[in-house]
Amino acid sequence: MNLLLDTQVFIWWAARSRALKPALKDMISDPAHQVFVGAVTVLEIATKRRLKKLDFAGSPSGEIVNSGFSPLPVAPEDAEFAGEIVWDHRDPFDRLLVAQAARRALTLITADATIRAHGTVPILWAG
Repeated sequence: MNLLLDTQVFIWWAARSRALKPALKDMISDPAHQVFVGAVTVLEIATKRRLKKLDFAGSPSGEIVNSGFSPLPVAPEDAEFAGEIVWDHRDPFDRLLVAQAARRALTLITADATIRAHGTVPILWAG
C-alpha cells in the first residue's frame, strides 16, 4: 500500500507521539508500504514554525529522509487539481494533500475530520 502522511500525522511521527496509534506506527514502519510526505507538509510546518504556531525541532526535510520516507513534490497538475476540487474548504495545504492522494492513488493517513468527511480519497483514520 502507498501511504501519504498528512501534516499532523507526520508531526506525531517525528515527535514519537503517543497520539499516533500503535497500529498506524506499525503500518508506517512496515517496509512493505511506501510512505510519502509532501512538500506541502514541509511548507506548512515551516510556515507555522515561523509564525510561532508550532514547535517542531529540527528539519522536516531531514526527518523525511531519516525516517526513510519518500518526498512528494508538488506538480503543477496537483495545484490545478487542488484548486478545482469542489469542496467548501479553503485550507490550501489540505486541498493539496487530497489532490495528491487522489492523483496518485495514495491512501491518506489523517486525523483531520474535514478531510475525512470529504470522502474522495482512501483514508486511514489517525484521530
